[in-house]
Amino acid sequence: MLKNYFKVALRNLWKNKAFSAINIVGLATGLAVCLLIVLYVVDELSYDKWNKNADRIYRLDADIYFNNTSAIFAVAPDPLAPTLKRDFPDIEEAVRINNQSDILVKKDNQNVQDHRAAFADSTFFKVFTVPMIHGNPETALKEPNSIVIDETTAKKYFNSTDVLGKTLVVDNTNYCKITGVIKDIPKQSHFHFHFIRPKIGNVNDSWLSNNTFNYVMVRPGVTQEKLQKDVDATVNNYLGKELEAQLHASLKDLTQKGGHFIYNAMPLTDIHLNSNKSYEIEANRDITYVYIFSVIAVFILLIACVNFMNLSTARSANRAKEVGIRKVAGSLRTHLITQFLTESVLLSFFSLILAIGIAALLLPLFNQLAQKEMSVATLFSTWFFPVMIGLVLVVGCVAGSYPAFYLSAFKPIDVLKGKIAKGFKSSWLRSGLVVFQFTISIILIIGTIVIYNQLDYIRSKKIGYDRDQVFVLHNAWYLDKQIHTFRNELLNIPGISNATISGDLPTSPDFDNEGWFRDATMDPAKAVVLTNFYVDENYVPTLGMQMAQGRNFSKDFPTDSVGVIINEAAVKVLGLKDPLKEVLYRPNFNGSINGSIAYHIVGVVKDFNFSSMHKNVGPLIIQEGENWGAIAVRINAKNIPSVINSIQAKWNGITSGQPFNYTFMDADFNNIYTSEQQTGKLFITFAVFAIFIGCLGLFGLVTYAAEQRTKEIGVRKVLGASVSGIVTMLSKDFAKLVLIASVIAFPLAWWMMHQWLQGFAYRVSISYWIFIVAGIVAIVIALLTVSLQAMKAALANPVKSLRTE
Repeated sequence: MLKNYFKVALRNLWKNKAFSAINIVGLATGLAVCLLIVLYVVDELSYDKWNKNADRIYRLDADIYFNNTSAIFAVAPDPLAPTLKRDFPDIEEAVRINNQSDILVKKDNQNVQDHRAAFADSTFFKVFTVPMIHGNPETALKEPNSIVIDETTAKKYFNSTDVLGKTLVVDNTNYCKITGVIKDIPKQSHFHFHFIRPKIGNVNDSWLSNNTFNYVMVRPGVTQEKLQKDVDATVNNYLGKELEAQLHASLKDLTQKGGHFIYNAMPLTDIHLNSNKSYEIEANRDITYVYIFSVIAVFILLIACVNFMNLSTARSANRAKEVGIRKVAGSLRTHLITQFLTESVLLSFFSLILAIGIAALLLPLFNQLAQKEMSVATLFSTWFFPVMIGLVLVVGCVAGSYPAFYLSAFKPIDVLKGKIAKGFKSSWLRSGLVVFQFTISIILIIGTIVIYNQLDYIRSKKIGYDRDQVFVLHNAWYLDKQIHTFRNELLNIPGISNATISGDLPTSPDFDNEGWFRDATMDPAKAVVLTNFYVDENYVPTLGMQMAQGRNFSKDFPTDSVGVIINEAAVKVLGLKDPLKEVLYRPNFNGSINGSIAYHIVGVVKDFNFSSMHKNVGPLIIQEGENWGAIAVRINAKNIPSVINSIQAKWNGITSGQPFNYTFMDADFNNIYTSEQQTGKLFITFAVFAIFIGCLGLFGLVTYAAEQRTKEIGVRKVLGASVSGIVTMLSKDFAKLVLIASVIAFPLAWWMMHQWLQGFAYRVSISYWIFIVAGIVAIVIALLTVSLQAMKAALANPVKSLRTE
């Protein structure tokens, strides 16, 4: 029986091959987009799950709050993880990591700037199950001058992975013995270390300082809630005692006054999509976009299914006689439904084969847009085929359900009497499906325009400093004591107007946050958390910042070593009426807190954005101090490459071949919004596919409408109707549907994009012209699609269409 169904289905599909082809291409395109998004979603959701113990590993993150100011970090106090392991049997293992980020490695007597280095406890390989190719994971990180590298790094420096016992010279003076070679950490990981060195001792014993990544692995059966209770108890005990000893304050009193020190246990597998805190090891993503793209995949697939339903029901008159004859011959309705669903599933299967080919061809482009490294091999992984078979059945049944039940319901007597409605106008459902298709397409068009508008607003907004033509030379500490000499020599290069020595640049990824006080008693309940910059007196003029009150730092004022500049946001948070007459206090750290240091406010700088525009400008305090992380150089010259060459020549003359690593501040600024740029590109890509699929359906419908009205068109032409009149007649019904879709899409798109824009503290308004443009684009595309086929029908010879009458 089933074999007969397939034979009949294949015969019917071939008999109507033109419409079958349109259906297959439409469904294949929708399935291909769906496949790509499925790969993207699976890739995003699989982060850190390669670890055998992933469901038992947690990172401890800081959440500190005082007086409407907060600091949320991916780091915590250095003693936290080992203390938990020592005090609570629920903790099976713990490891601490200090992220070094960049590392200098000597290769062939040349220093190479490499990346992704870290210091870790010897328990690293007990917590993270990274396979070791050579070496013993139990002992690899126990010796002070040892180092573990991944296989890519081993091949890079030694052309082999068999390198145990060999020496790497790192950071100029450290001779490290290679004690282990690990497999490259999987791409689906929130860290990708190439170099791991042993962490010896504590970076800082203070419980009031957050500077270390703390991971714990609980024993099987221990819940996140139980771990959180252990963490809270530890913090209340040890941090509470230090707070009392150092600042003579009770953690309980602080909590009662609205402040808190909280260290949250975050599941390892949640980090990639749910953690965008300060001091992340690597930039993470936002799960919101996983939801958005998943919804888009479903809608694009529905658009493709709608095409099938529309074309199948539009052709109902052609198959009405077949249904009538088969019913008269004794076929049951269930047999007819099964036949039509078989055709639909078979067509869906052909579409899937084509979709896999389309997805494979588009995958490199999709990888580029999404900044992924997914391979075609993923399309043939073990989980893929069951998912695809399921998808074929679901799509086939969904797309074929309405035509199957609709066609099988025809009554033989109505068919024989010619009562079955013909043509495009006969089905309100068909019109509704066209409206649905273009509603989704118009929403995507509006979304694309709004995203690009927001990105353009970010690029053009005045942000309180001038980022154009600012050359940023990184790792300036290589200059050591000659850094000021180097800076002075830069000013002698034609085209350089100023330069400042500071690693705290507005486009830097992370900054220090510290507690400050308005009185010398340093009551924690009265503390405020301020972002700290350490700069020189050239910082403000080099970056083109403006002073709202007071003055900049100056060598003419020796007391500026205990002077500070604050921004306007800090003035508001601190509640200062006359800030230039105020003094702020911070703890005097010297192993332990030894009293306070008073800093007088010498100036107020106008607010400038030093973090993402997703956030309002936060309270900032700027101190004069040594910070040799980078040198920012203001260039006022057309021949920028020549200026860079001059800078590099002076660099090489002082640093003896240390890597010359630089960026431009405007590029660093744009990199902050990489995720939004990717989203914009993906949105426009999905919009193009949605419109293409919708237009395929329109093309099929207008082709059928013209076919049904062939003789009417012939009569009209004989009676003198113009080509433009006939084209208008065939097009106006479709244009009305697109207009209706626009009316429905506009409020939905406004709400969706309004919600998206709420994620930005600084955002554009959604202008009315966006909706007008989106509506016009949709109508023009629809009319072009319809007019091509309508023109063909209008230009046909009327004699041929009337010859059979």
